[in-house]
Amino acid sequence: MNKEYALGLDVGGTHITAAVIAINEMKVIDFSVHKESFDSNLPAVGVLDIWEKAIRTSWKNSRVEKLEGLAICMPGPFDYTNGICWIKGQAKYEHFYSLNIRELIRERLNLSDDLPILFDNDANCFGKGEFFKNAKNSSKRLMGVTLGTGLGASFIDNGRAIDSGTQVPADGELYNVPFKEGIAEDYVSVRGLLYRYHDVSGMNIKNGLELFNLANTGDVMAIKVFEEMGENLAEIVIPWFKKFEADSFIIGGKIANASAYFLSAFKEKIKNAGSEVTVFVSTDNEIAALLGAASMLYKENI
Repeated sequence: MNKEYALGLDVGGTHITAAVIAINEMKVIDFSVHKESFDSNLPAVGVLDIWEKAIRTSWKNSRVEKLEGLAICMPGPFDYTNGICWIKGQAKYEHFYSLNIRELIRERLNLSDDLPILFDNDANCFGKGEFFKNAKNSSKRLMGVTLGTGLGASFIDNGRAIDSGTQVPADGELYNVPFKEGIAEDYVSVRGLLYRYHDVSGMNIKNGLELFNLANTGDVMAIKVFEEMGENLAEIVIPWFKKFEADSFIIGGKIANASAYFLSAFKEKIKNAGSEVTVFVSTDNEIAALLGAASMLYKENI
């Protein structure tokens, strides 16, 4: 079996992580993981300089000569088919609006026109990556969420992301599903946590890490807010467990690090609803995202 390789990129608002992946094994090549932190609101040329450094460093360290393509995990709004960025007014990538990222990367790296450069959203990459990390033993119908500044979702059927049809919400997204007095993301996100903490304590805090640290010190209100989020998350996903016929559910994103404070409440709620879905918390969001990106170039019979 010939080895084939892809370069995976996980692009966030403050970082880029690159790694070379053996596609037919779905394994990250030793020493190829390279991460750079940056301000994504720098002029586009400055951000692209950092991206280029990450890509070239990872590729060089892998000692792989030939790539089958680049596979990129990007936040939205983004035209994933055509490679065009539509992020605007989100305090990130302010200078990238309407730019064709595929062509900018191809030009920067002097890549041939026939080398695939593919894109997918961060939640889909996470879900597919979790499947491929252990595909032989993994669920065939896996549903995942990423909990952070927003609420990402993925619906994975045997390694493929499903984003249309009656078994999933519109575009495979949960963040904008109507919930209580707003939408799901109003309640299950860093923003929702901070708002609720202010509501119950009267205190303003800066970020999710501060709330997590408060919970670690035994702050009753902080713990209560996380537990409520777990219950809210359960209410949001339970209907889709049934519609998608999911047999496993995985939680990722920065807020997953606080699972000790919300997972029990989440599990209790789904148990009371009669759900038998197996629940996991991701142990490595970043590697999952890279594998999920590279899975766009995966061939089952290489």
